[in-house]
Amino acid sequence: MQIIPAIDIKDGNCVRLRQGEMQSATVFSEDPAAMAQHWLEQGAKRLHLVDLNGAFAGKPKNEQAIREIVSVIGEEIPVQLGGGIRDLDTIERYLDDGISYVIIGTAAVKNPGFLHDACTAFPGHIIVGLDAREGKVATDGWSKLTGHDVVDLAKKFEDYGVEAVIYTDIGRDGMLTGVNIESTVRLARELKIPVIASGGINSIEDIQALAAYESEGVSGAIAGRALYEGTLDFIAALKAAKG
Repeated sequence: MQIIPAIDIKDGNCVRLRQGEMQSATVFSEDPAAMAQHWLEQGAKRLHLVDLNGAFAGKPKNEQAIREIVSVIGEEIPVQLGGGIRDLDTIERYLDDGISYVIIGTAAVKNPGFLHDACTAFPGHIIVGLDAREGKVATDGWSKLTGHDVVDLAKKFEDYGVEAVIYTDIGRDGMLTGVNIESTVRLARELKIPVIASGGINSIEDIQALAAYESEGVSGAIAGRALYEGTLDFIAALKAAKG
């Protein structure tokens, strides 16, 4: 199972939010590219980037910082990116810049046709991000709860050809309260494509608990605040993920 460090970018800085609230941002670095280099040197096999301003604006806002990260990482490890991706031109531009996987979240739920077109145009490069609270999908920076069941929607998107699903329990994200193992595993068991866990990862115990279900489809875990605040040691997490 992969441990995937998150670099959330707001106003060009590496930050973390609590439960997706922009006003709760904590700046951990003013140099996201240096942070990416740090995780590469620590042994990361993949990076997770989010353009937070883009997610709220509905269009890319931190492209310069993202390009700098890609230039540092090169082709050594894959980089996945989400936030404000609403059209095929944006996807093509990011892939041309060297991003490996583009994450579509709100736009996938609101405009499934766009997700379908993206999977057709860029096969193997599209990941869907599903954020949920109590089994229901949320959109628009988590501000709106829909009536969509997360498992049903994930199955539909699997049929479209998405590469993986990133599942975030938004009640736990950035709160260091522990990952929602039960919901993550339930989703993974229902799908053939990999599920990447996100939201609330706090400790080595969370990693061990998730790693036990790798054979059932939990392929990775995205860690953010826990790594930056030191409640989770990255090297130890890598070892735990190997079982």
